[in-house]
Amino acid sequence: MQRRQVSVTSGPRRRNDRSAARGWQTAGMQGRPPAIDGLAASTLQLPQGAWSSVLDCLCERFPAVARATWLERMARGRVVDGHGRWLTPETPYRIGLEVHYYREVSDEPAIPFDEVVLHADADLVVADKPHFLPVTPAGGHVHETLLGRLIRRTGNDALVPLHRIDRETAGLVLFSANPDTRATYQALFRERRIEKHYEAIAPALPDVAFPCTRSSRMAAGEPFFRMQEIDGPANSETRIDVLARGDGHWLYGLTPITGRKHQLRVHMAALGAPIANDGTYPSLRHRTPRDYSAPLQLLAKRLSFIDPLSGVERCFCSGFVLQA
Repeated sequence: MQRRQVSVTSGPRRRNDRSAARGWQTAGMQGRPPAIDGLAASTLQLPQGAWSSVLDCLCERFPAVARATWLERMARGRVVDGHGRWLTPETPYRIGLEVHYYREVSDEPAIPFDEVVLHADADLVVADKPHFLPVTPAGGHVHETLLGRLIRRTGNDALVPLHRIDRETAGLVLFSANPDTRATYQALFRERRIEKHYEAIAPALPDVAFPCTRSSRMAAGEPFFRMQEIDGPANSETRIDVLARGDGHWLYGLTPITGRKHQLRVHMAALGAPIANDGTYPSLRHRTPRDYSAPLQLLAKRLSFIDPLSGVERCFCSGFVLQA
């Protein structure tokens, strides 16, 4: 099976950093500053300490960020207070001061795959995410995220993902486009009133009777980003069926009843059929950061629910397919 190829679509031109920051400052607003080029600001409330300047505090608080980097960010208006005022190297330290700053990663690689917007209205945006693209900023990915791309495409800084899928997983992600109706859509996930269906390619399990259900207790493992099954009452559940049988690998249909981190990957590995190209389960395998040759064969294929605003039944289906 082959994954669909989509053409690259360029988004709106990047906004000037100074214009965005100064516009917010001029408006006299208080709170979180606007997104710049689809990137929301991070916030730090200065802790108690003996620093003479905000710069000194930031350098000690974030030792992985060079002092020269903070100086450069300040020069571009990318470090501001709660009123949008630019903070400078001379700004004195004050306990409790709210500092907003924009994360940056030098030489951030472009992810060479495109998302597709399947639906967009005043309240909801549905995107079809390719493999390798994170939903939100994490680690070395700041601008190259699904959220950042959609904000740049739509110009809507209020976009917020209603749920998450792994960077390695392809498929459907729903976004709230309107803060006024956000809680209504969030309740669909919290109250399990939305059906999520995944597809995965994994080794054959001829000795297992399908359909079957995998229930277990999941907890954080080692290293910190992995999950594991442990003894105790189940807190995760997945329904599993076979959609197609191949010579060595089968195409499985996965329906998560709960939404634990890495749940589908852990459950398939525990059954003895780790998802094809999984570099985390059942054991860690090193992958070069820009190696896109072997995507995880897991796809968020379908989402269906009754729209809480209109009462209309909605069903969205990913256009991507997996490859053995």
